[in-house]
Amino acid sequence: MTTRTKVALLFGGRSGEHEVSVRSAISVAAGLSGFCDVLPVFIERDGQWRLQAGPAPAPQGGELVFLAPTPADAGRLRRVADASFAASPDLYFPVLHGTYGEDGTMQGLFELASVPYIGSGVAASAAGMDKELMKALFARAGLPQVEYRMLRRGDDGLRLARELGLPVFVKPANLGSSVGVSKVKHDDDLAPALAAAFAYDRKVIVEAGIDTREIELSVLGNDAPEASVPGEILPDREFYDYDSKYSADSRTQLRIPAELDDATRAAAQELAVRAFRAVDAAGYARVDFFLERTTGRLLVNEINTIPGFTSISMFPKLWEASGLRYDELLRRLLDLGLEPHRERAGLRTDRGA
Repeated sequence: MTTRTKVALLFGGRSGEHEVSVRSAISVAAGLSGFCDVLPVFIERDGQWRLQAGPAPAPQGGELVFLAPTPADAGRLRRVADASFAASPDLYFPVLHGTYGEDGTMQGLFELASVPYIGSGVAASAAGMDKELMKALFARAGLPQVEYRMLRRGDDGLRLARELGLPVFVKPANLGSSVGVSKVKHDDDLAPALAAAFAYDRKVIVEAGIDTREIELSVLGNDAPEASVPGEILPDREFYDYDSKYSADSRTQLRIPAELDDATRAAAQELAVRAFRAVDAAGYARVDFFLERTTGRLLVNEINTIPGFTSISMFPKLWEASGLRYDELLRRLLDLGLEPHRERAGLRTDRGA
């Protein structure tokens, strides 16, 4: 009898994307349960971990547990009440969007505990979340991007934003799912948009608003990543905001594959892999592009190292269109998560003789 892999599925979290994470986790758990034992670990908004009976994740409830940041504990989950053994996962799968999950903090805990996990490591996760670091790495790799300005509290935000001309997009530097994002077309709306973004982060990015199509690709792999076919977002409103992405009333359409000529399709796939490598991502990611209508230029927008993962999210749908079913995709991710852990286990941590 083959032993089933025990996968600790972490979801929820201390983030403005808490609800999105719960939706992703429910879908991932359903896909994994056919060939794995799923251990749902709900992370509350205050950061407490709750191990649930599973296999289906729930947005509340469970026994308080913790993961000790020491290799000697072999990745065990222990009860907060008395530190007794609660579960022993073989692999950790963080389906945590946004801060304290996608930004390298959770990955740092996994590294300290020396446990295998799915997705990018500490540096790539941090760079993928922090748009200032991400864009600097993209620039270093020679990737084309839209013109932008980075702001911190105390900067003359109005002056710097006005340098780009209107319209502009104002975004928190360390968040996703379009939380805190505003499109500004009138000068009087600029100050409120900056205040809304600074409510979520100490750094804010302002990007030039150009006339574009929104193209996305999924990337899968570690040292030899591959890109899916491109897809296109057709938002039901002026831009692809939070409600357009997640509201039950949204009429946003996903066009898969995107209607692109062969040269543009190939260029998008090449740029997606280059963006993945630029931040040293691992496992999986989604890379988002702007395709400028007037020039046909492809501009790299951002990389998401833990993209949305519901059955209807762009990441799995793009791979399905590329010939990889949802369950096969999850199996690949498990293998990709175990691979770097084996490699790290063989690296030296002392100076030697």
